Amino acid sequence: MPRIKLELPDRFGFKTHIPIRITDINYGGHVGNDRILSMIHEARAQFLKHHGYEEKNLCGVGLIMSDVAIEFKKELFYGDTVIIHVTASGFERVSFDIFYRLDIEKDGKKVTVASAKTGMVCFDYTTKKVASIPEEVKKSLTTG
Repeated sequence: MPRIKLELPDRFGFKTHIPIRITDINYGGHVGNDRILSMIHEARAQFLKHHGYEEKNLCGVGLIMSDVAIEFKKELFYGDTVIIHVTASGFERVSFDIFYRLDIEKDGKKVTVASAKTGMVCFDYTTKKVASIPEEVKKSLTTG
């Protein structure tokens, strides 16, 4: 079975730092894969907040994650701080992608520990239907 291979964009306009907590560590002594998904969710929330939005309010519409792909590359351990780079692209009428690159610094060098992509769909929580992406959101999320 072929493995997931993500092609990340060259440019990321936002980054955040997330320290690894003891509660992120699993029975294998490293960060659990479910915690990586939680970290990218936090990074997405911070990315949106940076642009003045929330997942339930992007100029009147909300977001639903329609799919996710994560490519694990290296282990993370308690005490590491993950630098998560975030960008949005691939805008269509009702959906777009958010890409994530998770790095740590080891011995003065950047090491990518994971990459991810979430497919996001705009959704009107009042009517319970998909909604068009507001033009303002497209412009804001692609400018940095």
